[in-house]
Parts: sequence; C-alpha cells; structure tokens
Amino acid sequence: MSFKSIADKVRRAARRTLVLLVGPSDMEMEEKVRQNLTSVLLCRPNGRLGNQLMITPLVQEIARWSPHCRIDLFVKGSLCEIIFKNYPEVGRIIELPRKPFAEPVRYLKVWLSLRKHTYDLVINVTEDSLSGRLSTRLARARWRFYNNTEGLPKALCPGWAHMAEYPVYNFRRYLASLTPELTHPVPCLSLRLSDAELANGLEVMNCYVSPAKKTLCIYTYATGAKCYPEAWWAAMYARLKEAFGSTCNILEILPIENVSLIHFQAPAYYSRDIRQIASVIAHASLFLGADSGMMHLAAASGAPTAGLFSVTEPALYRPCGPRSLAIETNRTDIDGIIAAIRPLLTDKAAAASSPAVPPNPPRPL
Repeated sequence: MSFKSIADKVRRAARRTLVLLVGPSDMEMEEKVRQNLTSVLLCRPNGRLGNQLMITPLVQEIARWSPHCRIDLFVKGSLCEIIFKNYPEVGRIIELPRKPFAEPVRYLKVWLSLRKHTYDLVINVTEDSLSGRLSTRLARARWRFYNNTEGLPKALCPGWAHMAEYPVYNFRRYLASLTPELTHPVPCLSLRLSDAELANGLEVMNCYVSPAKKTLCIYTYATGAKCYPEAWWAAMYARLKEAFGSTCNILEILPIENVSLIHFQAPAYYSRDIRQIASVIAHASLFLGADSGMMHLAAASGAPTAGLFSVTEPALYRPCGPRSLAIETNRTDIDGIIAAIRPLLTDKAAAASSPAVPPNPPRPL
C-alpha cells in the first residue's frame, strides 16, 4: 500500500471522528419557533456545482414551511449567487474563497463573520461535512440541526439516501415528526429559470439544431474516474445516431475545458454562463451524461435527465428532477442504455410526465 493510500485512510478516519464530535443537534424547539421560522442559515461550504445545486430542494422546503423566512447560505465560491438568482427567499450568501491558501486573511474573516448575525435555526446541509458541522457550531443560533440520519424512517422515504433529498426529510422530521409530511413529494432541483431565460435558451438552441426535430443533449466529459473513455463515447455516439438520428438532433454540451470526447462530430454548444447552459438544456427532450455537475444542472433546468454511473453511488447522486433516471453502466451495455432512454424520447412519455413539484412554485406574499 502506498504512502498516499495510507495517508488518505488516516485522514478519512480522523475526519469521521471529528464529525462525530461536533454535535449533536438541538432536538427540542419551542412550538412558536417551529411554526414561524424567520431566519435560517444553511451551511454547505463546498464549491462544486452539483453540491450547491443540491441545496435547492431544502431551500424550497423551508420556504414552503415558513413562507416569510429569510434563508442565508454559507458556501464556498460564487456559484450560489448565480444558482439562487431567482430565489427571493435567499438573503445573504456568505462566500468562502475557493482557494483559502491564496486568500488566508479573507478566509478567516468570512468564518468569523458567522458570528455577526443570530438565526432561529442553523442547518448543516450534509451529514458528514466537517466544515459544515463546524460552521453550524460557530454560527449564532437559537437552535442547531446537524442533519444526522439516525432514526430517519427509511421505509417511508424512498429518497432517504439521496444527497438532495434526505436533508428535506430530516428537516421535516426535526420540525414536525409527522408521517404525512415525510411522504409529501420532495422538491426537485431547480434553477427557477425565468421566461426570458427560457426564451433565450430556445433561440440559442435553434442556432445549432433544427427546430423541427426533438433534441438529445449529450455531455461526454466528467472528472476523474467518472469520465468514460473516448472509445466508449465513440461507440455510444454511433448507436445514438443509429437509434435516434432520424427523429432527433444530437447536440453536445461542452465543458468549461472546451473538450469533446467524440471529437466534435456533433454540433457543439459552449458557454461559461451556467444559467444560459441550463436554459438551452431545458428545451432538450433528453440530457444524457455521466454523473457530474452538468448532469445536476440539466436536472435543475427541468429537462429529462439520464445519468450514467460507473464509480459513484446512484442512490446518493442520481439526477433529482422530473422524468429522470440513473443508469449503472457496470450492469448494462450500450444497447441497454439505448433501451432505457428510448421511452424518454417519445412524445407519449413526455406528455404523461410532469414534475412532482413545479420548478417555479409561487411564493406567498
């Protein structure tokens, strides 16, 4: 075993121990606080696109519970300002710098700024996040919730393992402990794209593909071991053209690195604006790509999304959106993938399906 592997094991063990030491949650809240939360801080100091998008269901749930509540966010990087642009319930976004060693003074100041305000409730969004737990402990609050999943009635909660869904179930359990609430549909990931953004997205898409056909968006990139080899994508693209080329456009969505694992054989769309990317994908009949931030962005756009999983856990990271599915490629071949996504590319499937929660739910005044 290499030194790096040993060091990683020691680091993970130490981290698990520290996580257990920070807590537990305050389990008894005053009834008047439960019924009328006015200020909540969500702690999710992680800068990845997918992880920040997965905060959106919990924000929607808190707003459903307490429509006049102000929700502040403690995060890393500036993506949340873009993601929550159309969330009026979100107030302050407290941003840690993405590279703390490059800005150590600012990094420390942001941590200390957690003491400036007092909240009714502070929530650590992800159970095993040490920085989330530490920030939950540091912030001024009447009540703290660390999102431990012990005791969560998993038989009642089909999405109990999902990173975006279990915080919602846990929040309901923490505030109410009501079985009907636990089984209420969980909000989907949502960017709350505006009508103007969606219109612009359709206009952009029509510059690349024929508006007379449906559009299948593919995303061939991913990070690390989640990325499928070029040969695999070459075979996948050939089968997609064979199966759907006569009835569907195929549009490749490019990553920020501007690379294509099918060597730009299909029309390719590139942008650094994640809301515009989402507004384009929103008009697709299907988005197909590996587990990645872009997969979660597609789900948050409202487009049917098929996520490809080979090394990560689908139960934890599957696309959380309307008419979406996770495909474990270690258990099926390319023909199996084609069979799985075919129903999502039919008019009948699209017409019969609808989101469990509207992507832009009205907010009470």
